[in-house]
Amino acid sequence: MKRSLVMLLSIVILTMPMVTLFASECGDVNNDASLNIFDITHLISYLYRDGSEPECGLAGTVTDIDGNHYLTLKIGDQWWMMENLEVTHYRNGDPIPNVTNAGEWAGLSTGAYCNYDNDTSNVPVYGRLYNWYAVVDSRNIAPEGWHVPSDAEWQTLVDYLGGETVAGGKMKEVGTVLWVPPNTGATNESFFGGIPGGFCSYLGMFSGIGYQADFWSCTEGDPDLFGWYRELFYYYSEVLRSITNKESGLSIRCVKD
Repeated sequence: MKRSLVMLLSIVILTMPMVTLFASECGDVNNDASLNIFDITHLISYLYRDGSEPECGLAGTVTDIDGNHYLTLKIGDQWWMMENLEVTHYRNGDPIPNVTNAGEWAGLSTGAYCNYDNDTSNVPVYGRLYNWYAVVDSRNIAPEGWHVPSDAEWQTLVDYLGGETVAGGKMKEVGTVLWVPPNTGATNESFFGGIPGGFCSYLGMFSGIGYQADFWSCTEGDPDLFGWYRELFYYYSEVLRSITNKESGLSIRCVKD
């Protein structure tokens, strides 16, 4: 969560460093009539105090069953997580199996997760990768009050951001620290903060970190084989809508109920 928090407020502050705002305006979180570093520290105090939303409504937080905190933001009429899910238990406390063997992963028809390259050091930045069976498990992978978005809910976000051809750039984190150059069209003006966490194929092979961000929907594409997902890519500003094998491991962003 700290990465997205700093990203969000740093963009606001660095792009408007000397702007003086009315105390009621969103962005001046501590109501001192200025947009500065103290707004970051004030927002952090809200995030770690009790999970309540800041006074200005700029952002909020949600906490999963494992105690992981996620920064959230309202985009249009929807509230979205600004970070990839990293939970290891369903909402009822049952563990989600961590499958590290490629052969075992390929044969799954029940929920599981993996870490990219089976390396836990990737988790704080990129979150975890989940198969589609974990997405739709009745025990619920999302925090209370949240859910994995449907294909239609993804489309609502894409439409609000101007449609498939431009929405990807508005959703991608800017720069080439995490994204491979050229990170075409990236402005992150939505503050969605899409990062290229890659994927685990249905055969259990890892690929794409730095190049693509793949997010599950809960919408089935085929009763036996596929689920719908959305993809952001380093070389274009579009949002790709497609289907992939249910055994694939993709990132998850949740949306508020």
